[in-house]
Amino acid sequence: MDLALKAAEMAGKSGEVPIGCVIVLNNEVVATAGNRTLTDRDPTAHAEILAIRQATSAVGSERLIDCDLYVTLEPCTMCAGAISLARIRRLYYGAADPKGGAVESGVRFFASKTCHHVPEVYSAVGETEAATLLRDFFKARR
Repeated sequence: MDLALKAAEMAGKSGEVPIGCVIVLNNEVVATAGNRTLTDRDPTAHAEILAIRQATSAVGSERLIDCDLYVTLEPCTMCAGAISLARIRRLYYGAADPKGGAVESGVRFFASKTCHHVPEVYSAVGETEAATLLRDFFKARR
């Protein structure tokens, strides 16, 4: 999670919402990304989506069966869907997102009957640090 927090910090410094993601396979980092929706002018350029794209390229498969994903904020519906489709083994996330989250907040995507794969989910990993990054970022914007 420390690497995901560093990716979030870098995203925040470039004006993006400070969210970072890391994907690990066999204790080795295969992808690291921060949000780039503004930079790429792409509403799908969330940290999770970018990291999944990197990891599938590094692994050489669209399935990330033995991979674990660490992200600083609870994934939204789009990202939860991508995590499921990629068959991520474990999801670790920092801060809960009552407004836009879709894992344990909102639509609870993984509890849906139409969800093909449900990763093991571990919440509140690095929660204080992740929440502080987000709070400070939005406080400076207001």
